[in-house]
Amino acid sequence: MEKEVNAIVDWLQNQVQQANVDGLLVGVSGGLDSAVVANLIKQACPDNSLGVMMPINTSEANMVDAKNVIEKSGIESMIVDLTDTHQIMYNQIQTGLKEKNELNETNDRLAGANLRARLRMSTLYTLATNYNYMVVGTDNASEWYTGYFTKYGDGGVDILPLVEYTKTEVREMAKYLEVPEQIVSKKPSADLWDNQTDEAEMGVSYNTIDAYLKGNEIAEKDKEIIENLHRRSAHKRNALPQYNRN
Repeated sequence: MEKEVNAIVDWLQNQVQQANVDGLLVGVSGGLDSAVVANLIKQACPDNSLGVMMPINTSEANMVDAKNVIEKSGIESMIVDLTDTHQIMYNQIQTGLKEKNELNETNDRLAGANLRARLRMSTLYTLATNYNYMVVGTDNASEWYTGYFTKYGDGGVDILPLVEYTKTEVREMAKYLEVPEQIVSKKPSADLWDNQTDEAEMGVSYNTIDAYLKGNEIAEKDKEIIENLHRRSAHKRNALPQYNRN
């Protein structure tokens, strides 16, 4: 694991040099993946790295975890509370839809959740411009394959240091980096709504996804779920379709 971490840190430093930027930043949620990335970018750019906490009706427990990541890693930090911003913006959108009698109640929660992710992305890029930093993503191989990220939200980043590592491998990396045990063992959540968890939303566990990506046998119903997620999310991983006038 030491070799893996050192290789990622070297890669991050090369990315900084190639892009001619001054450093790196990441959104810190109190979850596993962002905790690992915070530690990695702190090692890569000790004096030019930033962890940004962006609560939107975030639970006190998750804020405590995020602050513990900041303290343990030693990374510089900032809090940008987006709760009011999200509420005002989404209320205005809902009002417009209701006036047209076109609010889709079925998709309402997901639309509001995706807006959270996109507001956070916009915040990170605004800060990145200020500091001349790159935005570092937290998606791992399991999330990338299933498309478990918001397009132009947490998927809107400059570089992805963990995209070749399964959730299980990221957890092992977290232990090596001495991420607090509370964060290593907690249920993964994108903090999209109260009591939301990744695995409940996807309908399959990360351990099962990881086993599938490693080529191991899994239950047929789980394989169908994973492959369906992969097919439906192809547009998130592919380049934008472009009309060819020729």
